[in-house]
Amino acid sequence: GRIVPVYRKLSDLRTRRLRQILFELILRLPTDLEDPIPAYLRRKLNLMRKRDAIAAVHFPVVSDTDPGLRDRKLDRLNAGQSPAHKRMIFDELFQHQVLIAMMRETRSGVEKAFRIRIDRGVRDTIKRILPFHPSQAQKRVLAEIVHDMCARQPMHRLLQGDVGSGKTIVAVQAAIVAVENGYQAALMVPTEILAEQHFYNFRRLTEPISCRVGLLKGSQSPQEREKTLSGIRSGEIKIVIGTHALIQESVQFRKLALVVVDEQHRFGVVQRSVLTKKGMEPDFLVMTATPIPRTLAMTCYGDLEVSIINELPPGRRPAQTRWLRSRDREIAYQEVRRVVSEGQQAYIVLPLVEESEKLDLKAAVEMAAYLKEKVFPDFPIGLLHGRMSGVEKEETMKAFMDGSLKLLVATTVIEVGVDVPAASLMIIEHAERFGLAQLHQLRGRVGRGSFAACCFLISDVAAGGDAERRLRALCETSDGFRIAEMDLQIRGPGEVLGTRQSGVPLFRFADLIRDRKAIELARAEAKVFVDRLRKGNDGEVRRSADLIRSSGAFRRHVLGG
Repeated sequence: GRIVPVYRKLSDLRTRRLRQILFELILRLPTDLEDPIPAYLRRKLNLMRKRDAIAAVHFPVVSDTDPGLRDRKLDRLNAGQSPAHKRMIFDELFQHQVLIAMMRETRSGVEKAFRIRIDRGVRDTIKRILPFHPSQAQKRVLAEIVHDMCARQPMHRLLQGDVGSGKTIVAVQAAIVAVENGYQAALMVPTEILAEQHFYNFRRLTEPISCRVGLLKGSQSPQEREKTLSGIRSGEIKIVIGTHALIQESVQFRKLALVVVDEQHRFGVVQRSVLTKKGMEPDFLVMTATPIPRTLAMTCYGDLEVSIINELPPGRRPAQTRWLRSRDREIAYQEVRRVVSEGQQAYIVLPLVEESEKLDLKAAVEMAAYLKEKVFPDFPIGLLHGRMSGVEKEETMKAFMDGSLKLLVATTVIEVGVDVPAASLMIIEHAERFGLAQLHQLRGRVGRGSFAACCFLISDVAAGGDAERRLRALCETSDGFRIAEMDLQIRGPGEVLGTRQSGVPLFRFADLIRDRKAIELARAEAKVFVDRLRKGNDGEVRRSADLIRSSGAFRRHVLGG
């Protein structure tokens, strides 16, 4: 009648033997085991002591003779709802939120070695690069960023916004503020394709003001690389776009004042800190390509101030989304013919994943040839994929942007950073092979002009699985924040963030979906705790703080180890 825990397999160690070892270890735990949660907070929240919680998690006491009561207790244990689990869950979340609050406190005492000022000349330069009138949300967010850049303490800000809300143009404006003050800006992105896309966008936008933009990536020739490095060292390159190649020792900035990191969750804490150390305590702006669920924002980005662009630029409309079976593909093709006849353009997107890259690439090439010969022989059609050279990609995109190409067959290289106002239709083949957030990103490439936009998802996925849930969710809403929450529920935080990245909070007990209320509570109590710590007259709080600083949570979440 006992309740026993289920452990992951450890080599050849049998479960019975493992329980014996753990039982001995728990017996040897001191009765006054040091506790990172101070007594005042344990009393307030009615939490078990840490030693008691550890023992109860591994060896639950079963005093109920009624099998029904025992089953309900078992259900609570497996759901993480027992008093012992609640204590361990709060322990993890509280320690993490205290560390975030401590990081904020520490940073508040750091001063930049430079000053940013805004005058009429800076404002006029920013206006010259704007391709359109910014939305009120863009203006508000830029004002928040510029306010931070003008402060004595370094900026640490997260920029969120839905697909097509105009985050990139805000980042360009922030970079120009730094450049016009005589400094440099750097944008770090996780992939070479994304680096190239941002490079072309930044170069095009800054053309009116003759600002030199550089590109740094791993696959450059030694001559190209040295030329770029020399420009960064001398300060001739004012804005540099790059991958993790930016954090290599050979990269030396003359006056780095602004660091922008795109797709933050793909970089570890250590990688980000190396880049910021190349400057003079530079301002730090994080951009994310997809909105972040609130629980993830509080745990992974809780040390950052948050700016949200919560509206689309004027005239931009979300795309109507339809799911079609492959047998109904001709419906989508008829729409392609219609929009092209009306002077608009279309994308056809094919999956490309590492595991089957050669097959997928072959499929993309064959699909482009088939469409040219059999389906749309009257349209000029282009092909875009990651294996093409930078020059080939740029020429293809230029031809699509100026309207020479009416239909673009592409892999996911167009997921972000592509802005073609006349493109109003997208067909996504094998849509089940894409994640929900990725589908939302791709869909955001259309509807950027004055035309009504449409996105067709082509898939023969079976009913009842996660793939069907993703496709139905995309058809039901165009709200990126709601989609982010759905993506978190379907895939879980590990898949959404990438569990192998340093700095990702891999909690042992806490669940970011299930324990939302506990996260809110831990955040509020951590603020009170750090306020008491700052006053410095509470020995118990100081002891708890020392324990938290020396914990595994500190190594995982702050040091990235």
